[in-house]
Amino acid sequence: MADPAYIVNGVLTDGEAWVGIAHASLSLPAATVTWTSTNDGQVGDFSQYMDLVAISYWRSTQTGGWEIGRQNLNGDSTAGNYACQLLYGDGSDDLAGVRANPSINAFMAYADLASDIFSVTVSHWFDVNSGKYKSSLHQTASDADGSGYVDITTSIWKSQAAITSILLKSQNGNLEAATRIDLFGVLPRMVA
Repeated sequence: MADPAYIVNGVLTDGEAWVGIAHASLSLPAATVTWTSTNDGQVGDFSQYMDLVAISYWRSTQTGGWEIGRQNLNGDSTAGNYACQLLYGDGSDDLAGVRANPSINAFMAYADLASDIFSVTVSHWFDVNSGKYKSSLHQTASDADGSGYVDITTSIWKSQAAITSILLKSQNGNLEAATRIDLFGVLPRMVA
């Protein structure tokens, strides 16, 4: 198997490289966006990365209020296998809480808002190939026609398995058309 382009003579040429793995840009509403490791030693093979990062520019078809983003890792949707803590604020109210579900608690824009309003979430899954429980950090910001929301959530997936697939979805609705989500792999630093 040949080395990927970012490895020259067995040496990583960029000490803190982010590698673009996958991109989803929805032309129609969809229930989920899912990425699965290719397990072939190429760019899409999650096993070569230390961390994974998704940048989501998303909106839900849900009406009547803010929607929450969800994650399923390796197809696991069992609520008890996840634990998360969150901080949330909208300029007048704030909230701190805990949840035991696969939520990333990303308060995404919903269908009742102006059609050009999307939320932005940066999700970071750490040590995706380690033999420990998998931790993640999700940061979100969104306009809301004159008001707005920000939140930060930390999450633990109670599994020691390497992450081989990531599913992102809206809790109650679908992901709206024009949703865009990009997945990156973060390579371990191998050069001085």
